[in-house]
Amino acid sequence: MGNRIGYARVSRDDQVLDLQLDAFTKDACDMVYSEKMSGKMAERSELEQCLKALRTGDTLVVWRLDRLGRSLQDLVRIVTDLETRGIAFESLGEKIDTGSATGKLQFHIFSAMAEFERNLLRERTFAGLAAARARGRVGGRPTKLTDKHIREIKLLLADPAARVTDIAKQYGVSRATLYSRVGVVAPVRAVTP
Repeated sequence: MGNRIGYARVSRDDQVLDLQLDAFTKDACDMVYSEKMSGKMAERSELEQCLKALRTGDTLVVWRLDRLGRSLQDLVRIVTDLETRGIAFESLGEKIDTGSATGKLQFHIFSAMAEFERNLLRERTFAGLAAARARGRVGGRPTKLTDKHIREIKLLLADPAARVTDIAKQYGVSRATLYSRVGVVAPVRAVTP
């Protein structure tokens, strides 16, 4: 029988690990790696150390699935890697233990259902956006420059002494916005030998 190694994580500094650590104590984990780091961060040093410390026959224990993976794909990748190395995975919250055939089945069904739900959400989002577009609604941030503003800016820019920076400040936009919305051509500077 190998070691039971726990991995605990909270996302923010103001959160505490106590609940997870108590669960690992109750579960008799031999060692626990813990960190305060967002799950979205690709580089989680304690998780990397934990994964390196695991040996064939060991079990990686987490309090809940979302404490381990940044996404479903990341979670499946980590657990699949553990499985190929002969390391079991256990989630206390979801009561999943890949050390048994039933636990492996549970994990893969759970993963498939989560991926199915994510795909449904994506489809509903695209359908909602298409329906909104069909009704003439356009998503995104409202434009700062109206057609009237653009006409005014073009008149101002007809003056050779006008500076794009000054006009952009006057209308509360960046120079890049003027270049993209009004079609201002960036001035070409003469190169002196």
